[in-house]
Amino acid sequence: MLSITLLATSCVSKKKVLYFQDIEQIVDNPANTNYNVTIKGNDLLTINVSALNPEAVAPFNQPVIARPSTNGTVQTAQQLQTYLVSVDGTVEFPLIGSIKLAGLTRTEATDHLKELLNEYVKNPIVNIRILNFKVSVLGEVGRPGTFNIEDERITVLEALGLAGDMTIFGDRKNVKIIREVNGLKTYEELDFTSSSVISSPFYYLQQNDVVIVSPNKAQIQSSSFNRNTSVFISIAGIIISVISVLTRN
Repeated sequence: MLSITLLATSCVSKKKVLYFQDIEQIVDNPANTNYNVTIKGNDLLTINVSALNPEAVAPFNQPVIARPSTNGTVQTAQQLQTYLVSVDGTVEFPLIGSIKLAGLTRTEATDHLKELLNEYVKNPIVNIRILNFKVSVLGEVGRPGTFNIEDERITVLEALGLAGDMTIFGDRKNVKIIREVNGLKTYEELDFTSSSVISSPFYYLQQNDVVIVSPNKAQIQSSSFNRNTSVFISIAGIIISVISVLTRN
């Protein structure tokens, strides 16, 4: 009975579980270094403008506000100026009006806004951040969920790490990444038993990407059975052993 239990729980081949089985070829697979995030519709941005003359940039920033603290002192804080990118990819910016930012990288958007601000501010400094940068990891992982990424840079390996890695039942050769590009959904299937993953354009994730780890064949075949079957078999084996001992007496 014990052998049946072990057989049921140890039928996954090493070749289906190990990552990067051709790791020696990693030197021949150039890493994808294109991780410039592009701004998309419905992104929530913070845009901060600064310059040597604070009064010149005042119309483009939220005012500094004073807040009393618990110990009676007064603290000042700069409120974040947030902008929601509309469906058509624009934001409404003070004095300038409607600006198309969707489709631009953060660097491109910063340079574009600087050019527009030169009419109002001398040598403006612009800082743009995406507040709602998040990725979702679903399927056969330890902790499926949606994760906020503060630094706007994450690889698919790091995303799997946040989700507790793939379970033993995850299909390493069939990990899907769903992405929206110019309003259209696209996807890529990655094989994590191969080092070619690092050269994929989906190696670095974009905001709102969804990573789906499919179950392997063994898990699909066993889906119609109770996952606790092996436990029940073990308990039954113990009961049978106890009965055998008692009946001998």
